[in-house]
Amino acid sequence: MAMTPELSQSRFLRAVRGEPVDTTPVWIMRQAGRYMPEYMAVRSRVTFMDLCKRPELAAEVTLVAQQVLGVDAAILFADLLPILEPMGFDLEYQQGEGPVIHNPLRLDLKMDRVRAVPDMAELGYVFDAVKLIRAQLPANIPLLGFAGCPFTLASYAIEGSGSKNYSHTKRMMYSQPAEWQQLMNRLVDSLVPYLLAQIHAGCQAVQVFDSWVGCLCPEDYRQFVLPYTKQLISRVEPHAPVISFLTGNPALLKDQISAGGQVIGVDWRSDLAEVRQLVGPSRALQGNLDPVTLLGDWETVESRTRQILLAGRGGGHIFNLGHGVLPETSVDVVKRLVKFVHDSGPQS
Repeated sequence: MAMTPELSQSRFLRAVRGEPVDTTPVWIMRQAGRYMPEYMAVRSRVTFMDLCKRPELAAEVTLVAQQVLGVDAAILFADLLPILEPMGFDLEYQQGEGPVIHNPLRLDLKMDRVRAVPDMAELGYVFDAVKLIRAQLPANIPLLGFAGCPFTLASYAIEGSGSKNYSHTKRMMYSQPAEWQQLMNRLVDSLVPYLLAQIHAGCQAVQVFDSWVGCLCPEDYRQFVLPYTKQLISRVEPHAPVISFLTGNPALLKDQISAGGQVIGVDWRSDLAEVRQLVGPSRALQGNLDPVTLLGDWETVESRTRQILLAGRGGGHIFNLGHGVLPETSVDVVKRLVKFVHDSGPQS
């Protein structure tokens, strides 16, 4: 999709490129979520998977969140895991339990049942939602697509659900390196066309989430994860900016930076001023207020936000939380946060 001048010169994309902005742009991870009454009104009528797979509903909650909060970018409402379905995994979202894969990989299973997505049309509901959203967003508001990184998706595929120690995943990495390599390559070969299809349908940038990789030590990350994340980003980035977001382990920061991404997104466990020193001025930063901060008093929110805005100076900075909005957060507080960031003016 051709980039319009309004989008190219938007506050968000100027910050991505490290160009001067009138004020720091802001969007919020999980900005369409359970804390928002408009979202819950839609969610009360359908299952989570229905919401993901019905483009008109995914578009509705995406657009409403951007409008209500006044943020500088919308992010497609979708989920990390449905891409695993056409790869051969039986995925279910259980009430109160979250996502479950009923046929996870284990050490005694062969890789021949796992395939790269054979036809992106099987995920066409995602691209249809992108088209609907882009057609209705303001001309100067970019739309962000996203996907899970290979490690996070592999962990879901192997563990079958959430995990505290990722024992099955690590055992496969250590004891079946050939199968691990096959799995990661098939994920990359699925994720690249998936993200490119989102971009073609109307996304101006994409974020890749490595939500579970914090369980690894730096040596394991470099050996078992970095080559695949780097390949994913390098194949997508010629087509649109990539935000690389990693959570759970600041010890991986240097390797996260080496994996690529025009924007480096970090959680609240990292000092943003130190991240700026490592990244330098050539790439933008995103983050990184602790979401729990929004549950406390406003003076603390304001103080922490001001510190983050100051720490982000020296290059492009996109304000965000260090992870998604918590369900018990007040919408009014999130709106007040967005306004405070905007009212703070340029940070250069």
